[in-house]
Amino acid sequence: MARAIKAENIVAAGFLVFAFTLPLFKGAYSVSMFAHYYIVAILALSMSLVWGYCGVFSFGAAAFYGVGAYAYAILSLSAGETALTPLYMLVAVLISTLLAAVIGYFMFYGGINDVFVALITLCVSLVLETFMAQTAGSQWSIAGVQLGGYNGINGIPTIHFGNQAITGIPFYYFVLFILLAVYIVLRMIKHRKAGYTLIAIRENRARSLLFGYNIEFIQMIVFALGGTVAGMAGVLYTAWGGYITPNSMGLIQATIPVVIVAAGGRKNMTAALVFAVIYAWFTQTLSATGSEYGNIIVGVSLIIAILFVPNGFIVAVFDWIDKFIGWATGKKKG
Repeated sequence: MARAIKAENIVAAGFLVFAFTLPLFKGAYSVSMFAHYYIVAILALSMSLVWGYCGVFSFGAAAFYGVGAYAYAILSLSAGETALTPLYMLVAVLISTLLAAVIGYFMFYGGINDVFVALITLCVSLVLETFMAQTAGSQWSIAGVQLGGYNGINGIPTIHFGNQAITGIPFYYFVLFILLAVYIVLRMIKHRKAGYTLIAIRENRARSLLFGYNIEFIQMIVFALGGTVAGMAGVLYTAWGGYITPNSMGLIQATIPVVIVAAGGRKNMTAALVFAVIYAWFTQTLSATGSEYGNIIVGVSLIIAILFVPNGFIVAVFDWIDKFIGWATGKKKG
């Protein structure tokens, strides 16, 4: 019982209550924006899985995010059958997963690791952004859908269940359900044999190899799962905003998940989720007031985190609260 009284679990329960009751005391605009913040959190969780659990430092989340978004846009617009948007969503996520698996296969079975994975995945993101940005001509279309170049694709339908469009509060809860599903599954993995295997690979690949683990295969699978989660975030963002542009795969988008996970706490899913929501809310609030310093402030925060709290701000707060709980309960027992 005492083990359950931890700061991480308290914050997770608090977030759950806050998220489910938010539409009761917030207007339609705020509810819509928090749906977007949760999408950012899903993207951050993909990074936490790949980097925080398995130790694979990658900038590829943006690429898989963008591919999932564009795939959903093309499928939904070319078919024109909104009742099938859940199927298009699954197919788009599958495309992101396959792309991640192929890239992961060539990287890990080719003996590439550490900083070289970061360089390759960053190049993939930049190449995709550069290519999509120059597809403005009428000749650039897939299944009759104009790619739109730097302006991207607009008028993308949201998710439909039958003939009912999922917008407003229903869409908010739809995104929240997916966020919680991803979060719960990843937390469960951490406390299972598979999670211990990933942590072992993260801490010492050579020793894990000596114990007989198929390091390359495990890294490829985790990288593909990260692509799945990132692709899902891309699909949800496209359904939320009704548009997608090449910026979704650019340098800034590639670094945002890294910054969020590093500053919040890359080895802790709850910390990554909470910091992602705080980051998205903070930057959106500054943007709404006309300020352009949101990313600068977050960048400075990352530097401070690396220098003084390398495990992340939110994890440090968790540790402080746990120490206080331990002191308080110990004092009461005495």
